Amino acid sequence: MNRFVFTCGDINGIGPEIVIKTLNRVAQNSHDNFSFICPENIFAGAAKIITPKFQYEITDRFSNSPRNVVSVISQGKFKKLTGKPTEDSGEAAFKSIELSGKLAVSKQVDAVITAPISKTAIKIAGHNFPGHTEMYAKWSGVKYFVMMFLSAKMNAALATIHEPINEVPSLLTGISLEKNIEIILNTLKIDLQIKQPKIAVLGLNPHAGEGGLIGTEELNIIKPVISSKGFKKYLNGPYSPDAFFANNLYKNYDLVLGMYHDQVLIPFKMINFGTGVNYTAGLPIVRTSPDHGTAFDIAWKNLASESSMLQAFYYAKQIVRNRNKFYAA
Repeated sequence: MNRFVFTCGDINGIGPEIVIKTLNRVAQNSHDNFSFICPENIFAGAAKIITPKFQYEITDRFSNSPRNVVSVISQGKFKKLTGKPTEDSGEAAFKSIELSGKLAVSKQVDAVITAPISKTAIKIAGHNFPGHTEMYAKWSGVKYFVMMFLSAKMNAALATIHEPINEVPSLLTGISLEKNIEIILNTLKIDLQIKQPKIAVLGLNPHAGEGGLIGTEELNIIKPVISSKGFKKYLNGPYSPDAFFANNLYKNYDLVLGMYHDQVLIPFKMINFGTGVNYTAGLPIVRTSPDHGTAFDIAWKNLASESSMLQAFYYAKQIVRNRNKFYAA
């Protein structure tokens, strides 16, 4: 039996709704144990819109609930203001994430599946984090980590995460790129069980620098890492991103490594939106999330699809199983 915990995300968005919809599909007659960290009043409100098909119990602390009974962990009541980031929605989301991190780091749960948050609401609530990824990395005591996106059609990773474009070139170094690739290779081999992974590396500049005419990062940083002894059998590139995706070359690789956020997130979401999964690689814990945001415009209307959240659960379950298999060998 594995233990999974879901967070509520921003309570003014679609998080509570898509978690209940997901639990409706996976929690019944399961051999796993499920918890959902969500304010009691928010869960009760969402349950009026989407009737839970699973048994549940409301509690104020984590405990190993009986199989087939979802433990809804409430950390107080928070005011809902549908469709807007607020201090209450940011605080509820943060407390949910914080508790899930404590449970995962202390190995009381095997994986965390996080609902979408509003970075604006988190900031309004006084918490200085750019996103989930950085929170779990800090609480896990990890310096190097990678934001990855997983799907049946394409896997992707980022060399830099939530960084302003004008800061990306200074953040790209040979050491940081090597650390990222080491994490990616370990993740592909252990978490996804791909024995001989093939990775495509994108360039930073237009036309991958055009031999140094449009930037030198490819020549000075990216190519030396790709051709290094430990990596060259796994890596190809740097590719010009526009031609790479226009020619569907991503289909030839197990993962595409981009240099900045939108470089790979735009094509990834065009190919996979609604089915892709955000995964934080390089952590001792397993954390997955949908590949979309809070969808404030359709919140609390029973319009949101749980497909990406459902895939986030399936990937978390797969990664837990693969890690257990690897470390037991």
